[in-house]
Amino acid sequence: MSSIIETKQLCKTYKMGDVLIPAVKDVNLIVNAGEILAIMGSSGSGKSSLMNLLGCLDQPTTGEYFLDGISVGKMNRNERAAIRNHKIGFVFQGFNLLARTSALENAMLPLIYDRSAKVNDPEQAAREALQRVGLGDRMDHHPHQLSGGQQQRVAIARALVNKPSIILADEPTGNLDTLTSLEIMALFQDLNKQGITAILVTHEPDIARYATRIVLMRDGCVVNDVPVYSRRMAANDVAEYMANKKPDSHEDAILMSVFANAGAQQ
Repeated sequence: MSSIIETKQLCKTYKMGDVLIPAVKDVNLIVNAGEILAIMGSSGSGKSSLMNLLGCLDQPTTGEYFLDGISVGKMNRNERAAIRNHKIGFVFQGFNLLARTSALENAMLPLIYDRSAKVNDPEQAAREALQRVGLGDRMDHHPHQLSGGQQQRVAIARALVNKPSIILADEPTGNLDTLTSLEIMALFQDLNKQGITAILVTHEPDIARYATRIVLMRDGCVVNDVPVYSRRMAANDVAEYMANKKPDSHEDAILMSVFANAGAQQ
């Protein structure tokens, strides 16, 4: 299995007046293509700062970062933006959708700001991404017309529209209820089967169990890095959840049928 991300002695220190605040300390990390990596830790542990470095949203103070074998640690802002647009998709806890914009237009946004013209038909690419996340019939809906889970699916479609090899997700289920969280993790696992490497920041152990590997951070350091031996499949858990509750609507009944079939195929 080939590595897609590698860091060597990666450090990030912020300066607040005369005070230096180390957020990431000497992190040596390898992420292999095809993994789902969960980064865990308490508030202030450095997990979001590390995510920003891996997503080329910030520069390390010291150390090296290689993305697909390319050294990005010393790149300038424009160079980081270019590699970010081509290789990485982002999903955030707060969805970050434009309220007065349709799901289709929200999904198109990364292509509007991408000057490389890698995608010839942005609208078609956005339609395909929305269909990929199960929102083919919600493209014209605005965020206020969508449930929390549907809004997160739009955000995931937006992350997919550039056809990235990596998705970085910061607390992607933090604002969602139990069933919707399971559905989103089932989607991440399905995308992973299609070849996308995913890195998730989460403080929820029950979400991390859907990853293939867990990295635990404390005080800016990686203190544990272990594979998930008893990994759970989210589609199976959705089916079990739905089977143990009485359908509240016709939509619930449909979901029970869909995820029961998905679980049977695992």
